[in-house]
Amino acid sequence: MTSADSLDPRTPVIVGVGQVAERVTDPGYRMLSPAALAIEAASYALADSGADSVALGAAIDTLAAVRQFDISTPISFSPFGKSTNIARSIAAGIGADPTRAILEVVGGQCPQHLIGELGTSIRAGKSEVALIVGAEAISTVRHLAAAEDKPDWSEDPGGSLEDRGFGLRGIVTLEPVRHGLLDAPLQYSLLEHARRARLGLSRDDYAATMGELFAPLTVVAAANPLSAAPETRTASELVEVTERNRMVTDPYTKFLVARDQVNQGAAVLMMSIAAARRLGVPEDRWVFVHGQADLAEKSILDRPDLGAYPSGVRAVEHALATAGIGVDDLAAIDLYSCFPIAIFSICDGLGLATNDPRGLTVTGGLPYFGGAGNNYATHAIAEIVARMRSDPGTYGLVGANGGMLSKYSAGIYSSIPVAWPSIDVSEIQAELDAVPPALSTTTPDGWATIESYTVTYGRAGSNVVVIGKLEATGDRFLANPAEGDDQILALLTGADEPLGARIFVRSFGYGNRVTRTRERMD
Repeated sequence: MTSADSLDPRTPVIVGVGQVAERVTDPGYRMLSPAALAIEAASYALADSGADSVALGAAIDTLAAVRQFDISTPISFSPFGKSTNIARSIAAGIGADPTRAILEVVGGQCPQHLIGELGTSIRAGKSEVALIVGAEAISTVRHLAAAEDKPDWSEDPGGSLEDRGFGLRGIVTLEPVRHGLLDAPLQYSLLEHARRARLGLSRDDYAATMGELFAPLTVVAAANPLSAAPETRTASELVEVTERNRMVTDPYTKFLVARDQVNQGAAVLMMSIAAARRLGVPEDRWVFVHGQADLAEKSILDRPDLGAYPSGVRAVEHALATAGIGVDDLAAIDLYSCFPIAIFSICDGLGLATNDPRGLTVTGGLPYFGGAGNNYATHAIAEIVARMRSDPGTYGLVGANGGMLSKYSAGIYSSIPVAWPSIDVSEIQAELDAVPPALSTTTPDGWATIESYTVTYGRAGSNVVVIGKLEATGDRFLANPAEGDDQILALLTGADEPLGARIFVRSFGYGNRVTRTRERMD
């Protein structure tokens, strides 16, 4: 076994992790801003290293802020104001003045990606001490929305910032937008029903599998003091429609979707072995990265199988192979769980049982622990690091998903010393990109069948989206029901199976429209 003394002194190690959370119902609720939550999490990460926090803060040369939800799209809004440079605000709060201040792109894959990117920078000698940190205060924003005395979170710390933009290219495209696919539950629902179609399961049977998948997550969340919803629920409770558990989109009830109403922050401190020794970080705090991979998926309509996630599966496989282990060698696993298919698709590809006794989350998952925006995986990494320390010599996996099963970053962790792994996945990405895309058209016309569908349930009424395939060509298309036609809605919400049902489609300048009968288009 490799010893730490034999490694290159530039080898990166994780030395500190920190997490913080507050609920609006907690005694002593403080109404902390995202910046304040991030500062507190970062302070915990510095203290967790076992070394002098002041010296560590001063040594940070790179600080990467995970982009919070209220600055994640061009139309996002910060009702209580925001920092003009969140990375520098966090740095100032912990006594740091980093050379590089980064604001990362959008996506749940970002924290795990940053581990690989900044670790590689440390290994190359371009950095010595790096901090990854993020936070959300969405629960407080909603709680105080109607308050007369609202907080002011505006701040202008100045300083340089490497703002990487939103990173939405290939994730947000025109065709889905013009057919009302504007949020994650809608798009994931389409992918979920496509997987159901492939498996040949009825709606009730598939709902049961979703409940069975997520029920164990609630048990973990209930035991986690940082959870936003620490309540154990049965599989049937998760899928049964009630006043508290309304339908969000078909097939998702409220209890099956990521909970973004959270106040949570998390941070990870990395540095070279040389810096760790110089700054006095005890070796029992060190955790090593044994494998890392980042891969991207085709856009939704181009995917041959809408219910699969080959890039996510390949990312995990490559990270495991780099570490020299298999799935069976993992002691702890956290798979991104924004919606059931985010776990199902990885388990499908790996041959990993969804009821694996090791569990598939170490936090409690996004619907129950909390879907802390783009920053959830930082919490997962923090929990995995803690487990690797408490159980030396074992391995843990973090699988982080971004977009609509669009980007996946996987990391393997252990206390076992190891050289920094290669994370070049260009050949694998080229293989994935070379797979021919599904046939599709933006101007469909003729008889077709339903490949997938979803219905949104909200105060403003129902929104229906269909993915169909033309009978004549096999081309895939997106469509909405024709105006005034309630037959499609009746089909999708009725007792009969909608998948594979025959429909008629026509293209118009404002989008594609489907009906049950051709005459309604004439």
